[in-house]
Amino acid sequence: MTADPHGPADPTPGAARRVLVVMPTYDERDSLPRALAALRRHVPAADVLVVDDASPDGTGELAERIAAEDAADRDRTAIHVLHRTGKQGLGTAYVAGFRWALERGYDAVVEMDADGSHRAEDLPRLLDRVADAELVVGSRWVRGGRVVNWPVHRQLLSRGANTYAWLAMGLPVRDATAGFRVYRSGTLGRLALDEVASHGYCFQIDMAWRVLKAGGRVVEVPITFVERAEGRSKMSRSIVVEALVRVTVWGAQERVRQLRDLARRVRRG
Repeated sequence: MTADPHGPADPTPGAARRVLVVMPTYDERDSLPRALAALRRHVPAADVLVVDDASPDGTGELAERIAAEDAADRDRTAIHVLHRTGKQGLGTAYVAGFRWALERGYDAVVEMDADGSHRAEDLPRLLDRVADAELVVGSRWVRGGRVVNWPVHRQLLSRGANTYAWLAMGLPVRDATAGFRVYRSGTLGRLALDEVASHGYCFQIDMAWRVLKAGGRVVEVPITFVERAEGRSKMSRSIVVEALVRVTVWGAQERVRQLRDLARRVRRG
């Protein structure tokens, strides 16, 4: 599905030139090396920022070693590591990565998990669409998208969350909870990132909604989502509850705005 409710995208000549992949980590020591190797193999020109929340398993220190070895091999620094003081949540990790990218002049910023569920080989197809969209979503729930080894209850939870976001907010994105996506930096620079306080599922819905409300175009590209092979999912009851509460509030606010707009039109007519 393609969401394009607010007119044309800002002009961008061709695919993005400088790309930063923001990869939050918390106890991803086993999966991170493979994720970084896959990115180098499939998108060698992209830089990577590992945002580590002081992982107890030493993920941050491992990322530093991989970055140093990669820089020596390539004769340039392509992998960077941002260390944070503790587990502060997915949303704040991405916002920190967005700010880091904007300060350094990247053209496009990628959200990508470090656990292998987002395949690096799918990323070039997402980047190809940056020329005609402010936000490109790697979607599991459009034609051609699929999931591999994902438990049925997680599939139902994901589909249910997306359906609820559509019903409550009118959000025209089939996979608004997807965490594999590409933003134009200019779009991120126009958003009020200081106001983003959501996490998990809710963070992804929040950001897609902000892009659309700012007049941006969102397109969805089918991907194959693979259940993580190592470690444990970060999904929790609190993340689900946060999404339910926030989406309900946002939906109510949107309906109130629509009623006010309708009332103004009636008075003018």
